[in-house]
Amino acid sequence: MNTTAQVLQKRRKDILEKWMQNQLSDAGLRDDLMTNDELLRQSEEMLDALLRAIATGNFDDIYATEYETITDTLRDISITRARQGFSPRETAQYVLSLKKAVVEVLEQERSDDYITLYKESTSINTLLDNLSIVTFETFIKGREEVILRQTDEISEISTPVIRVWNGILALPIIGTLDSARTQVVMENLLQEIVNTGSNIAILDISGVPAVDSLVAQHLIKTVSATRLMGAECIISGIRAEIAQTIVHLGIDLSNIKTKATLASALQLAFSMTNVEVRRIDKNVGLRGTR
Repeated sequence: MNTTAQVLQKRRKDILEKWMQNQLSDAGLRDDLMTNDELLRQSEEMLDALLRAIATGNFDDIYATEYETITDTLRDISITRARQGFSPRETAQYVLSLKKAVVEVLEQERSDDYITLYKESTSINTLLDNLSIVTFETFIKGREEVILRQTDEISEISTPVIRVWNGILALPIIGTLDSARTQVVMENLLQEIVNTGSNIAILDISGVPAVDSLVAQHLIKTVSATRLMGAECIISGIRAEIAQTIVHLGIDLSNIKTKATLASALQLAFSMTNVEVRRIDKNVGLRGTR
C-alpha cells in the first residue's frame, strides 16, 4: 500500500484544486486585498513545501528542520495579512481549508480501508492544527506590531508643538497622559525649544479628561524638564473640577504658573516677554480723514 506521502503527492493537483475551491468559496474571502493569482501562487508554494516535509515521515514535530520552510512561509503570510487588514479568522482559514482538502482526498483514496483512513486523518489533522496555531500566533504578533506603531503615530500627532509667537510655544494635550505619552510630550517640547530658541512654553490640558496624582506628577516632570532647558512653563486649561481634584490630592502647583484658558496663558506669556497686543479701531482712522 502506498504511504500517506505517496498518496498525497499523487493527488497533488486535486488537493490544490480543492484547496483553492475552499478558499474561493469562503464568504469572507478578501479579494480586495489579494488577487486570485497571488492566492494560487502562494498556495502552490505552501502545498509543495508541505508535501516535501511529509515525505520524511514526520507528522508530529513542526519545529524540525524539514518544516522550517513551511513555518517561515506561514509566518510571512500571517505578518503580511495582519498588515494588509485580514481578520484572524481569514488568516486561520488558509490552513484549515487545506486540511479539509487533504482529508477529502484521503477519504477517496482509503474508502475501503477505514482503519488506515482514521490513522492518516488523525495525523494530518494534528499536523495542520499545529500549523494553524503557528499562523494564528504570528498573526496576533503582527497585529500587535501594527497597533503599537499606530499608537506611536497617534501619540506623535496628538502632541503637536505649535509656535504661536516668537519665543512662545504651545502644546495642547488631548487624552490621557501616561508615562509613555509624557515621554513623547517632553521629547517633542524640548526639541522644539532647542529648534526655535523659545523661552516660554504653554501646556494646555483642556483636552485631558481627568487629572489624578499620576497625571499631575507627569505635568510637574515636564515643567521641570522645560525649566532645565532655560524656558518658563505655563499650564492652561485648569477647569474647576481639575482644580478641586488637585487641591484634594494635596498636589502643590504653587510654583507653577497656571491659567484657566489658553487665551489667558497667552496673555501672560505676552506680558512676560514684554509684548503688547492692542485692538485697533479702524473707525478712528476713517473719522480722522473726513
